Amino acid sequence: MIGRLNHVAIAVPDIAVASAIYRDTLGATLSDTQAQPDHGVTTVFIELPNTKIELLEPLGDDSPLIGFLQKNSSGGIHHVCYEVEDIIKARDHLVATGARVLGDGNPKIGAHGKPVLFLHPKDFCGTLVELEQC
Repeated sequence: MIGRLNHVAIAVPDIAVASAIYRDTLGATLSDTQAQPDHGVTTVFIELPNTKIELLEPLGDDSPLIGFLQKNSSGGIHHVCYEVEDIIKARDHLVATGARVLGDGNPKIGAHGKPVLFLHPKDFCGTLVELEQC
């Protein structure tokens, strides 16, 4: 079921500062900054030869990142994203095995324009997992 690693997401308090660090210090190629109002975040993707790094900044006062950044003021790894061929089939299998899907259980369109779901970190060794249909 699980496919390739699509990206690792890092929550940051200031996406412009974080982007500059990756661009200027590491020589990374970055995407344009994109607001993702349905998810309460602003994103920038760092392109790597084998995957991507997603920088996440809170968008709005009800962003799901607010609590994370209150606990980790300088930011940190927020989630990992794996690709799946069929997100509904993957969701149904995971629920049948006892995993918890966050939200209402229905996929939302993610930053790449594809359906995504998030899985409860307590079910995956303390890691928030995002699934993205490839």
